[in-house]
Amino acid sequence: MITFSIVLIVVGFLLHLHILAALGIFLLIVGLILALLGAVGRAVFGRRHYW
Repeated sequence: MITFSIVLIVVGFLLHLHILAALGIFLLIVGLILALLGAVGRAVFGRRHYW
């Protein structure tokens, strides 16, 4: 999710499609939160790891 969001941000800025960049930023934030919660050992939605 983090890699996909970075790709969306780059493509959004290169093609001047700011909706893609905004979607990428949103997905990046969600991915980082899930990765952080998984790293500290907290189960999120019944799963310990998201990858």
